[in-house]
Amino acid sequence: MQVIIAKDYEEASRLGADIIEKIVREKPDCTLGLATGSSPVGMYQELARRCKDEGLDFSKVSSVNLDEYVGLEPTHDQSYRYFMDDNLFNHINIDKAKTYVAKGIGDVDANLKEFNAMLDKTDIDVQVLGVGPDGHLGFNEPCETLYDGAHKETLDESTIDANMRFFASRDDVPRYAVTMGMGNIMRAKKLLMIVAGNKQDAMKKLLISDRIDPKCPCTFMRMHRDAVVILEKKLADEIGYKG
Repeated sequence: MQVIIAKDYEEASRLGADIIEKIVREKPDCTLGLATGSSPVGMYQELARRCKDEGLDFSKVSSVNLDEYVGLEPTHDQSYRYFMDDNLFNHINIDKAKTYVAKGIGDVDANLKEFNAMLDKTDIDVQVLGVGPDGHLGFNEPCETLYDGAHKETLDESTIDANMRFFASRDDVPRYAVTMGMGNIMRAKKLLMIVAGNKQDAMKKLLISDRIDPKCPCTFMRMHRDAVVILEKKLADEIGYKG
């Protein structure tokens, strides 16, 4: 696992964009695994700038997202389809027909069957990841055991609390999501985690401890053959990580 310490969030976003750009330029028809949340937003903005100003071409790229809330229409401003359109897809020359975000409405079992079928036939060249304060990846919450494939997840109270800032009230935060499983994530050719915010506990378990702990799913990144973690120097200093 490669760990890159950036001086600040802006540099972390640029370094993440460098990794994505290299993959896109070397393999124009690559498949990007994408994530939502605040951590990758700066990277998405930088990729959009490079598309507009520097000719970074996404016209042949496909994408698949980690997860989606259960119960939100794609047009809801907190759905992850809306997030991806608003933060990336509307600002680059990607064919939206080649962008996949699992359905959050309708028959959950049917949606999961479709999601798993999509993942079974898709080789993800790089999976972008954020991380929850409790160490969750996608919506794989801390547990005694973790899922291999896409599944419906009940959100932890800590996750609901963390996401509450995006909704009018805590009661409006969805309690369920559909998410890639840990097996889906680990089968990506490359993992790229951008870390932002108060993630000290999760980063201590990932970067300081040598345990692989299902109660902190991000620790599974230690097992991946090509995983990159980018975090700010401030956070590295707070947890005592020297590299």
